Amino acid sequence: METDDSGADPALFDLPPGSREVPTRIVLLTGASGSGKTSLTRRLGLPVVALDDFYLDHDHPNLPQRFGIVDWDDPRSWNATDAVAALVDLARTGHADVPVYDIPTSTRTGMTHLDVTGSRVVLAEGIFAAEIVAALRAEDVLADAICLRRNRLVTFWFRLLRDLAEMRKPPPTLFRRGWALLRAEPGFVRHWESLGCRALTPAQAEKEIRALLRPSSA
Repeated sequence: METDDSGADPALFDLPPGSREVPTRIVLLTGASGSGKTSLTRRLGLPVVALDDFYLDHDHPNLPQRFGIVDWDDPRSWNATDAVAALVDLARTGHADVPVYDIPTSTRTGMTHLDVTGSRVVLAEGIFAAEIVAALRAEDVLADAICLRRNRLVTFWFRLLRDLAEMRKPPPTLFRRGWALLRAEPGFVRHWESLGCRALTPAQAEKEIRALLRPSSA
């Protein structure tokens, strides 16, 4: 055990006020694919971590399968440990190295360095955000956890248009996957709420997050 010159354990003494404060807090933002997460983050103009960049490569062993391809809607296709580590680093130091992932080829293509120094809030968005609510809360870096919810047919349509435009997968696979997600969406929302997220419309979520940016009256 380390001691100071007096022989006392420094851990027994209180730290100066504010020394334990985390300079940046994380807002986790999830929702069905196509629910408006990316549009919301653009409107807010805050630093964003795209949690989809923590997907595992397509040739990673034992990936879950569905519709004859990897089930990218299953959290087992995603590296939660690395995502948590990067977000904790951002919150505590303002810096982190994060992967760059190419969705069409389902592979990690490199790394990039994020610097969010001076930002009160960082958004971390992706369909698996709810999976790390408890971990970020335990690390005392979580500001809020939100899942976006709107009319399922609207979500289905926007998801299909986006995926076709980006040529993410063959059209029949995209339609089949999208229809299955539409039917499963209420269950997803219940699951995300059970993990600690609040279900809000995009407009409600925007209002709540902007409130976090206002200076404290304390």
